[in-house]
Amino acid sequence: MNLTLWIVAGLLAAAFTAGGTSLLLMGRERYRAIGHSQHWVDDFGDGHLKFIGAVKIVGSLGLILPAALDIAPILTPLAACGMAMFMTGAATTRFRRSEWTLLVSDLVFVSLFAFIAWGRFALQPF
Repeated sequence: MNLTLWIVAGLLAAAFTAGGTSLLLMGRERYRAIGHSQHWVDDFGDGHLKFIGAVKIVGSLGLILPAALDIAPILTPLAACGMAMFMTGAATTRFRRSEWTLLVSDLVFVSLFAFIAWGRFALQPF
C-alpha cells in the first residue's frame, strides 16, 4: 500500500506542478489556446489565476516533500485534504459551466487526493 500511495502522490504532484507552472508562466490567451477545455480562465482575473497556479504548485510539493524529507510528514495527508478541497472548487466551476466530461475528471482527482489522505492518515502513516 505504501508504494501505491507514493506512486499516486508522485503522479498527482507531477501533473499539478506542471499545470500550476504553466498557469503561472503563460498568459491568459496562451493558456486558453492549449486546449479546448481551458476556457474556464475567462471566469477569473489575472491575480486569481496566478493564485490558482501557486496553490497547485504548493499543494503538489506538500504531497511529496514533507514525507520524502521526513520533516513534519503529517503535512502530506493535510496537503492531500487541501488539494481535494481545491479540486472540489474546480468541480464546482465545471458544474456551473456545464462542462460535464471535465467535471468527472475533477471528481476523479478529488477521489485520488482523498485516497492519499485516507492512506496516509489511516493505512500507512509515516
